[in-house]
Amino acid sequence: MGKITGKDIKAALHTSLPIIVTFLVLGAGYGILMQTHGYGPWWSLLSGIIIFSGTAQFVSVTMLGSGSVLMAGLTALMISARHVFFSISMIGRYSSEGRRKGYLYYALCDETYAMLSKDDGPEGVNVSNYRLLVTLFDQSAWLLGSFLGGWIGALLTFDSTGIDFAMTALFTTVFIQQWTDNKNHLPAVLGLGATLACR
Repeated sequence: MGKITGKDIKAALHTSLPIIVTFLVLGAGYGILMQTHGYGPWWSLLSGIIIFSGTAQFVSVTMLGSGSVLMAGLTALMISARHVFFSISMIGRYSSEGRRKGYLYYALCDETYAMLSKDDGPEGVNVSNYRLLVTLFDQSAWLLGSFLGGWIGALLTFDSTGIDFAMTALFTTVFIQQWTDNKNHLPAVLGLGATLACR
C-alpha cells in the first residue's frame, strides 16, 4: 500500500475528473429533488452515504415522498444488485488491499468500476493508493454535489419539474453514444428487448 504521494493524487484526479464533474452536477440535481420533496441537504448526504447509487437514489425519492419506505428500500436493492457482480469481479484485484478492501467494495459504483476494472494503474503510481483515491474522489463528488444541491434547493424557489429525468437522460445519452461508437448493436438490441419484456 505505502504512503500516498503527489503522483498518486495527480493520477487519480486525472482519471476521476470527468466523473467528479458529472457527479457534482447530477448529485446537485438529486439534492434539489430531495429538497422539493421535503428532505434537506443532510438527508441527501445521508442517503448518499447509505445507498450511494445515483439511480436508486433518484428512484427512491418519490417513493419516500409517498411514505413507502419499504418499497423504496426493495427497489433500491433491486436496482443496485448489479453492484454485487461488480464486487465479485474485483475480488482478485482487491485481494491484497488489506483494511482498505471493505471501503473499496462499499464505494464501488458503475463509473468507479469502469475506471478500476483494469489490473493495473497508470505507470509509476502505487496501484493500491490509486484505487483508493479514485474511489474516494468519485464518492466525495457525489456526496458534495448532493449536499450542495439540497442546500441550493432550500435557498432558491423555482419549478424543479424534470430534474428527476436527469438519470434517464444520462442513460439515454450513454446508449446513443455506445450505439454510434460500436458496429455490433446486438448488446443494445438485447438490452432494449429485455427492457420491453420486463415492462
